[in-house]
Order: sequence, then C-alpha cells, then structure tokens
Amino acid sequence: MAFKPLHDRVLVRRIEGEEKTKGGLIIPDTAKEKPAEAEVIAVGPGARKDSGELIAPSVKAGDRVLFGKWSGTEVTIDGQELLIMKESDILGVIA
Repeated sequence: MAFKPLHDRVLVRRIEGEEKTKGGLIIPDTAKEKPAEAEVIAVGPGARKDSGELIAPSVKAGDRVLFGKWSGTEVTIDGQELLIMKESDILGVIA
C-alpha cells in the first residue's frame, strides 16, 4: 500500500463481526452495528514531545485493536474502506 500515516495517526481495517448470533439467528445487514475491532495496516512514526523527542507508537502493523464507536475518519484507499485515527483513539490491543 502506498500510504503512510503522519505523526501519531494509525490506518486500520475494520474486522467484520459474526453473521449469526450464538443462538443461530441470522442478523440482517440493517440491524448490524459497525464493528469496533480492527486490524492495524500502517502506523505513523509517532508523536513529538515539546522538547522534540519522538514518542514511539504502542501499536504496530498486524495488531488487532479495539477503538471507540465514533473514532476515526473513513477513507477509501486502493478500493478498500479504511479508517484513519489518532493512536489515542485506540482503546487496547487484543492479544
């Protein structure tokens, strides 16, 4: 991919949830919520302190992360729907 986020920005791809409930009911597209789980595609070099020192990002490409419901900006790159968000919008890394 020919896109590299700047500063403390992170490029992620949403991971689609299950099509069925645990009880076996099929969830129609109109009732599905957008997933809040994603795979990190690319990470910027990190934020800078007031002194100019670089703060390395806590996530790396390939990590699975959880983020807030209203986080990020939706973009289309190379025909893929992706999200760009600040690293601080990420709630945690799934181990």
